Amino acid sequence: MKNRLSALLERLQKSTFAFPLAVLAAAAMLVISEASYSRAQDTLADLVQMGRARLLLYSIMARSADAETAQRGFLLTGKPEYLAPYEEAADDLSRALKDLKNHYAERGDLSAQRLHRQLEEAVITKMGELAEAVQRQRAGRPDAALELVQAGLGRDQMDLIRSRSEELLHLQNQRVASGRSQVYDALLLNRIGVAAMTAISLLALAMFLRQSRALAAQRDEQARAIAAERDQLEWEVGKRTAELTELATHLQSAREDERNHLARELHDELGALLTAAKLETARLKPRLAELAPDLLERLAHLTETLNSGIALKRRIIEDLRPSSLSNLGLLPALEIQAREFGERLEIPVHTELQPVRLSPRAELTVYRLVQEALTNIAKYAKAREVRVRLVSTADGQARVEVRDDGQGFDPQAQARSSHGLVGMRYRVAAEGGSLKLSSSPGQGTVLTALLPQLPAAEPAPAPPSMAPESTEPL
Repeated sequence: MKNRLSALLERLQKSTFAFPLAVLAAAAMLVISEASYSRAQDTLADLVQMGRARLLLYSIMARSADAETAQRGFLLTGKPEYLAPYEEAADDLSRALKDLKNHYAERGDLSAQRLHRQLEEAVITKMGELAEAVQRQRAGRPDAALELVQAGLGRDQMDLIRSRSEELLHLQNQRVASGRSQVYDALLLNRIGVAAMTAISLLALAMFLRQSRALAAQRDEQARAIAAERDQLEWEVGKRTAELTELATHLQSAREDERNHLARELHDELGALLTAAKLETARLKPRLAELAPDLLERLAHLTETLNSGIALKRRIIEDLRPSSLSNLGLLPALEIQAREFGERLEIPVHTELQPVRLSPRAELTVYRLVQEALTNIAKYAKAREVRVRLVSTADGQARVEVRDDGQGFDPQAQARSSHGLVGMRYRVAAEGGSLKLSSSPGQGTVLTALLPQLPAAEPAPAPPSMAPESTEPL
């Protein structure tokens, strides 16, 4: 038996139809499972409707009894307040009968429709008998009302209501039992499908193991080494993932520090080199005028090139670390940024800036946030007016708000490739704050950030500053 099984596994292993057959079996099991699920879902929906129909039947019996009880109380006491439950029961019975009729009509249940018609006729007759007795009592004919009650018509109709309701309930119970059986069948089919897929998976595993055992001893040793290394790598991956998450947070906060460091290096080192080169060209100019006047034009071109290099260095430094923020502080830097933006786009930019207690890194985050918001407004908003606010909130936070009256957009349809806002959101979160974007087409955009301030007793540390470069020509 074992040899035959091994031979069969070997033939399946070498067969070109093994994998397509396994895929076909998996697809068939998937189709069966989905069909069973759909069938079970439809059956459960029917069971819910049947349960609602059963509740309506119980309600009809209960409300019929309530109406009869209220009518008896009115006949005995003559007090109109006893009629309130009777009138409410009449309305409830009308609605319940109508809902039941629609339910049976949608299902096309002819036997239930027949019983429902009989139930409806009994309820109408019963309510008519109750209404007639009430009318006689109101007309001052209590004896006639009592005579109508004693005639027994209402009792017969009530018995008929109970009888037809119980028949309908029995029919509904049969339907519910049939539905439960269908659900159980669907679950059984799913169990069979899972068992079949498990058997196929085990067969595929056996084939794989059979093929693995056919490898050489050296390959087996390598496989064991790879398995051990895989386990070790999984542990390392988990450890490295945690480290990288922490590193990403650190890099986000350290990036601006690195940019500031690079800006200072460019300012000190490259600035010194370019300034020294300009001084040398200035010293060479008088001597060349005496010795080689024809080289003065080239010296002037060299001076212009050095000036362009100094201007490029200034632009790079300004992009890496805004000098206005380093030298003047956050509020003047925002004022300058807003004014330059308004002059460049020729639109009014209103500012409302209050002193806040923020760390240098948080101040730079605010500056970059406003810078990114103004850049997006210039690219996409088509705004006619912009407002920039920096205020302290009642709960001790710094609130930054950039508002425009442009064309707006749908934040849910924001392009995945636009990482500016995502980066700002991460930077604000790294400072312990939160960022909110509100916009809709045609309604403008509002970008709001909340950042925690430093305690009042702790003054904000002064940001590192770079000495301003001389802009005077040599």
